[in-house]
Parts: sequence; C-alpha cells; structure tokens
Amino acid sequence: MVQRTTRTMSSDAARRRRGLQVLAVLSALIVIVFIVSMNTGYIRLTPLELLDTMLGKGTDKQELILFDFRLPRIVISVLIGAGLAVSGAVMQGVFRNDLADPGILGINAGAGLMVMLLVSFYPTTSAAPVYLLPLVAFAGAALTAALIYILAYKRHQGISPIRLLLTGVAVAAGMSAAMIVLTLRLDPDKYQFVATWLAGSIWGTNWKFVLSLLPWIVILLPFVFYKARVMNVLNLGEQTATGLGAAVNREQFRLLAAAVGLAAASVAVSGGIGFVGLIGPHLARRLVGPKHQLMLPASALLGSLLVITADTIGRWILQPSEIPTGIVVAVIGAPYFLYLLARTKA
Repeated sequence: MVQRTTRTMSSDAARRRRGLQVLAVLSALIVIVFIVSMNTGYIRLTPLELLDTMLGKGTDKQELILFDFRLPRIVISVLIGAGLAVSGAVMQGVFRNDLADPGILGINAGAGLMVMLLVSFYPTTSAAPVYLLPLVAFAGAALTAALIYILAYKRHQGISPIRLLLTGVAVAAGMSAAMIVLTLRLDPDKYQFVATWLAGSIWGTNWKFVLSLLPWIVILLPFVFYKARVMNVLNLGEQTATGLGAAVNREQFRLLAAAVGLAAASVAVSGGIGFVGLIGPHLARRLVGPKHQLMLPASALLGSLLVITADTIGRWILQPSEIPTGIVVAVIGAPYFLYLLARTKA
C-alpha cells in the first residue's frame, strides 16, 4: 500500500512537472509569434527598427504603425483567444460534452446579434458604444444560452450531448439568418462592418477596444482558474459531486455565467471566430491531462497561440489584402470538429 501510494505521488508530481513545462513552452511560442506578428504587414519593420520603435527611438510613421495599428490588434488576439478557449473548456466541463463550444452552440451568434443591433443604431466610432459592446453582447449571449438550455432539456433525462449540439446549431442558424435580414436596412459603411464581423475579422483594432475587453478577461479568467478544483469534482457526475459536498447547481450557474461572459466579451471585439473553444481545451487535455488546475491555463495559452497565429497568417499570406482570422481558424477547426463528431456517441 505504501509503495502504491508513493508511486501515485511520484506519478502526479511527474505529470505536474510535465504540465508546467508545456505551459512554459506555450508561453515562449506566444512571445515568438507576438514578435513576428509585430513585423507582419504591408509595411515591414526590420528587427532593429522594431527594437528602436519599442524603445521610443523610431520615426513617427514607425510608431504609428506599431503602437496605433499593430499592437492593439495583437493584444486583442491574445485576449480573445484565451477568453474563447477557457469559455469552451468550462462548457465542456459543465455539460460533460466534448463538442461544447460557444461558437458551435450558438452563444457567439447570440452575442453577435445584439452587437449588430447596437451598431445599427449607433456609430461604431463613438466612445460610449465601444464600452457598451461587451455588456450588450453578454445580454445576447446569456439569453441565447438560456434558450438553448430550455430547448435541449428533457425532464427525467437531462441534456444529452447530441441534443445539446443540434439545438445549439439550430439556434445559431436562426441567429445568423436574423443578422442577414438586418443587414438589409444598413447603410454601406455599417454593412461593411457587418460583413467583416461575420467573416470573423478582428475589427476592434485600437486601444479603446482593448480597454473594453480587458476587465472581463482580468476578472473572469482568474475566477474560472480559482474554480478548477470545483470543476474536477463536477466532472465526477452530479450525484457524486453532491455527495462530496459541492453545491452543484450553484457552481454550474456561476461557471456558465463566467463562460458566457468570456465568450460574449471576446465576440464583441473580434467577430464570429469559431472553433477556438473547441480546439484549445481538447489539445490542452492531450498535453497536460484532464485536471483543470493545468488544463485551464493550457487552454488559455493554446487559444491565444491559435488566434494570434491565425491573425498573423491572415495578414501575411495575401498582402496587401488580408484573410479574416475566423476563416483561417475555420480551416483548422472544421476538420477537427468533424473528427470529434465522428468519435462521439449519442
């Protein structure tokens, strides 16, 4: 018994060391892509020019390109990648559904519909709507999540993974159709914004959008990380979790509210980028295991790495034009989603 306990402790310590190494490698990769992304665009900056500009020795043109155009977009890519990935990880854990993702389940579409309604009545360049966007998106995402839960729930049966998935897809399709209908009343400038949003392009590219998103990420991500042990217990099933003293319904509501908030705030400044909440958690489980103490940070880092890489590729591959980030992510995510769907049992 003592030897078995010792081996278990040694195995846990080894997994933890490996998990920390994975987190360190992912962080280093994000830093590398971050630097590459700062030098990616129609106007290139050499490494020396980039360093001089960062130190305040660059020209006015170089400072404008780096600080006003590229850095806000890169920072937003990192933040929304972390937000969407952790949101997906929470939904997969709470629903115990490997296919749960805020984009696939229609949460992003609900948030996007509300953002579009706001844009239809207010100019996107005014300061107040910029800071209202996450709040409005959260309202739309919360209402959509409640609708999906009500439609997918069956008395005495609960929610099956496939029923939840199909309900989310149907609701997302309805929301997307509503957005298309609303585009008919938009003027050309606002129509261009909607088209950009639907394609999943990171349209919030100045520091006002960073500041509107930052509080949601700074508050909700630590909250979810703090609840990692609770999520481990919830994964054991409702009866077991209740037997261990967890307030299952209350904890599920809090976690889902945090997941919806992360997804909504991210969508408010990034547009319809899907699959990040699906790919990030799955890859994280493969790399660090199912325990949420390491899986949640790994999901956040993988999500950030995926979005910033996709945005960099989209800006580089067809210069001077660019491919929306959502399309690049979809090229990666759609085959992976079909693979997971084929493996999932109803």
